[in-house]
Amino acid sequence: MAKAMILAAGQGTRVRPLTKYTPKPMVPILGKPVMEYLVELLESHGVKQVMVNVAFLHWKIENYFGNGSRWGVELGYSYEGVREQGEVVCKPVGSAGGMRKIQDFGGFFDETFLVLCGDAIIDLDITAAIAEHKAKGAIASVVTLDVPREDTKNYGIVVADADGRVTSFQEKPKPEEALSTLASTGIYIFEPEVLDLIPQGKEFDIGSQLFPLLVEKGLPFYAQNRPFNWIDIGRLTDYWAVTQRVLAGEVAQMQVPGREVRPQVWTGLNTSVDWEKVHIEGPVYIGSNVRIEPGARVVGPTWIGHGSHLRAGCTVERSVLIEHTRIGEGMTVREMIISPQYCVDRTGHTSYVGDEITPLRWGDARA
Repeated sequence: MAKAMILAAGQGTRVRPLTKYTPKPMVPILGKPVMEYLVELLESHGVKQVMVNVAFLHWKIENYFGNGSRWGVELGYSYEGVREQGEVVCKPVGSAGGMRKIQDFGGFFDETFLVLCGDAIIDLDITAAIAEHKAKGAIASVVTLDVPREDTKNYGIVVADADGRVTSFQEKPKPEEALSTLASTGIYIFEPEVLDLIPQGKEFDIGSQLFPLLVEKGLPFYAQNRPFNWIDIGRLTDYWAVTQRVLAGEVAQMQVPGREVRPQVWTGLNTSVDWEKVHIEGPVYIGSNVRIEPGARVVGPTWIGHGSHLRAGCTVERSVLIEHTRIGEGMTVREMIISPQYCVDRTGHTSYVGDEITPLRWGDARA
């Protein structure tokens, strides 16, 4: 029975404004926080004890997941922060520092354990990955995936010999400088003795500090390259692309919620839609209490969060509406993530409600 840690203390700055009021592990895909998919996956592989390091907006994670009993696991939280002028402020101590903090506090890591980034959805065969780690006698393993060379600049790149032993590690190299195309997926398997290499009470990172140390010391550190789905929300534009892929049915374990009322059109409870007077092309999900006025067009893949309101004659194409978003009469929203406060196009350009420059009229459907 392995234990696990979910890394959930980061600010998610590259996904702003999605993470302005939401910690990154709580960003929803198909209406469910990213971290919930991870908890379900761990439970399905018999990993029932999970520590989560938290900092930024930590109460939102803790309030949602509680002690984990809803998912059949035990969850605990390690808060990372300091007191400054009488105020408690969050201060993450790095991915490796977070592991060390948990260990120094209560000795949680007493057997082979798994560490996962809280901001990606995966369907990894965890049982097989742990078995390979043990078979190789590894003190540390990193699960990798091949990425296109032009994408190496977004990832930690792992260089391994024919046996899979890691020989070097590059943090986000330029494509022309990358020594391999194996990207770290932020999924690690460790033995407890790794923790002795992490300095106490200091900020310390797994990828840029712990891994080079393992290589330098010549310890048994291996890369695993196994096929699985890895949906990483590293950047804002990824969030749009991921939702498109998921609604299009490309990701096996992710089912659209609600009832399928027409082919590829799903709805939640109590929607207000005159189906004869609107044009809807799936895949489209319409959340509960959504009102779509006559003359509106919706073209999928589109996700309409609960409580949203599409005014007469508006068009919404290939977009994500965060809950309680109202789209103005006759407006066109194309390839956007849009919330009551902001909208982001697929290149990552952000506008806020009240900006003079944007012609788009939208707002909060709650009032």
